[in-house]
Amino acid sequence: MKKSIIFIVAFGLMFSGSLPAQDIKVPLRFDRYYTYEQLVEAMQALHQAYPGMTTLDLVGYSEENRAIYALTISNPATGEHMSKPGVYVDGNIHGNEVQAGEVCLYLANRLLTGYGENEQITSLVDKNSFYIIPVVNVDGRYHFFADANTASSSRSIRRPKDDDRDGLFDEDFYDDLDGDGNICDMRKRDPNGTHRTDPYDPRLMVRVEPGEKGDWILLGREGIDNDGDGRINEDTEGYVDPNRNWGYNWAPNYVQSGAGYYPLSGTGLKAIANYILERPNVIMVWAFHNSGGMYLRGPSTKEEGEFPSGDLNVYDYLGENSEMITPGYQYLLVWKDLYSTFGDFTGFTTNIIGSYGFVGELFQSSTETYALNEDLKKPGERSREEGPDDANHQRMQFNDHVAQGELFKEWTPFNHPVYGEIEIGGWTKMSSRLPHPFMLQDLVHRNASAVIFSAGQTPEIKMELMSKEKIGKNLYQVRIRLLNDFAIPTLTYQSMKNKSHRQDILKVDGPSIQVVAGGELVDAHMNQAVYKEYKPQIQFIQVPGFGKREYQFLISGKGQVKVNYSSLKAKDQSLEITL
Repeated sequence: MKKSIIFIVAFGLMFSGSLPAQDIKVPLRFDRYYTYEQLVEAMQALHQAYPGMTTLDLVGYSEENRAIYALTISNPATGEHMSKPGVYVDGNIHGNEVQAGEVCLYLANRLLTGYGENEQITSLVDKNSFYIIPVVNVDGRYHFFADANTASSSRSIRRPKDDDRDGLFDEDFYDDLDGDGNICDMRKRDPNGTHRTDPYDPRLMVRVEPGEKGDWILLGREGIDNDGDGRINEDTEGYVDPNRNWGYNWAPNYVQSGAGYYPLSGTGLKAIANYILERPNVIMVWAFHNSGGMYLRGPSTKEEGEFPSGDLNVYDYLGENSEMITPGYQYLLVWKDLYSTFGDFTGFTTNIIGSYGFVGELFQSSTETYALNEDLKKPGERSREEGPDDANHQRMQFNDHVAQGELFKEWTPFNHPVYGEIEIGGWTKMSSRLPHPFMLQDLVHRNASAVIFSAGQTPEIKMELMSKEKIGKNLYQVRIRLLNDFAIPTLTYQSMKNKSHRQDILKVDGPSIQVVAGGELVDAHMNQAVYKEYKPQIQFIQVPGFGKREYQFLISGKGQVKVNYSSLKAKDQSLEITL
């Protein structure tokens, strides 16, 4: 991009005075989470360590004027970046889904530090161009770390909205009443409450049965009535879901919550859309979220209809291998296995960009275990004092004995201006949807490996001369084969169905020859070809995954013949023949 030249010169000056000194060096560490500022500094460190293999682009700005950066990884010795298959990877489209940014950063670190050291990594970087945007929702990530939050807040695009229709905007946020940096839960003792103390662990509560007396009433998240309207926390950040605001199959807010007023109304989203559209070579897309442990593919609604069978074969191959790379994760269809969504990102990339796309939902809370190996467990081995062997109690034991109490805030008395004497406590913002940092290394490596596997399956075309035979006076029969040994075709079948992208072009010409006939060779042994009626020297094609295309040309004349293959998504090839 034009902005990148100016940006790279100015980047160091801009941040040298605005960021505190950080110990961020290459290779990067992944036993921690990076704030927005630190993540940008880490991207800069990677670029400075590998200036010949990377470019660092300023994609655009957010609603709060924070910069969105993209790191391109490509070997210029194997061609200009847009001459090779493009693999686009992003994360943190929802501001609270921070480990998605870490996966992207780890992928970049792995590709660069592994180049020249690992044969597979070296081959992938030589073959592909990687476009990595670790943080889509830069405002959300910034506020998630800088402010007190729940595990699920600071998710939206930061666009003010009058949620309670009182003429004020975002005036009743959560309040960190105890100043611990988290927004936890409030509870108050009430003999007629909806919950009672868990008999195995007083920190937990269970809902009372009909007719049963309770101990507590739950009051929601920490907060006060900031605007004096008799309600608490009712006007927080305006909710525009950045994964419901894309320019394909968008639906208004009364159909799709969080849709925004119109497609790509998000400032940063529009900039990212333009960035991708400027890179027509992108054939593979990964977008990382949290949580649930899933690899999701479209379509996002049943009404869109299923993908063509050729694309399903590709998705199944990549998705099933990704499941094996990351044990416990499931490869699923969005609308059928989860729910329908409108205006989501991979719908845009699949139908507008012409790529294959997965959403990686990171982390499974079920992995936070504190339990005996079931094969070794003896009857009655868990005592009443240790608590029952279920997910809630296991998770609390995990907090106590594996995370050393960092995930749960003990209930603490607080005198609330409205509710009086209450208690504040519960799961912290760095729990629930995020792995503890000690679990992060495995998560980022396995998910980056799923991306690496799919990048290994981008199309790579070999063009070869099958045969040339003189069949008459100055008349030759020439056969050309195009081979693709990898799973991903040179153009998605969905793109061909929609006629949204030009097909690959195979062209035969020369100064002293004329192509009399040309077309796809159906049966070489029976000499059967389907000849194109007009301009037979130009063939519009798609080379399938794990497949080939063969073409036959009848050429009149003698001398040099050049055969050129051109593709949006695969590297161009050429071949010279002498007749």
